[in-house]
Amino acid sequence: MSQRCAKGDWVMIHQIILEPHERSKDIPEDTAKVPLEAWIKGWANDSAEVGQEVEITTPSGRITKGRLVEVNPGFTHTYGPAVPELNPIAQELRAVLKEAKNRG
Repeated sequence: MSQRCAKGDWVMIHQIILEPHERSKDIPEDTAKVPLEAWIKGWANDSAEVGQEVEITTPSGRITKGRLVEVNPGFTHTYGPAVPELNPIAQELRAVLKEAKNRG
């Protein structure tokens, strides 16, 4: 089953920015062995199937091309696990602000 985007769909593309032989000689050896890659989100300027090249317009207005890897990609970033020491800060801050408001 193939996935297809239509013009205007939110998509993610993949690009090879630099092949290993094009990379700087001043980077670590293990890094120099692999290509420099980018995954970029934007709106498709044409229809395409996953795996095909497609041109997109990014949220900043830049137009670029790459291999379509996902249609309607989500956001998967995280700020990591909760830090227990930070949990009481919101309640403490509310108390301080309430006290300052009552004084003022």
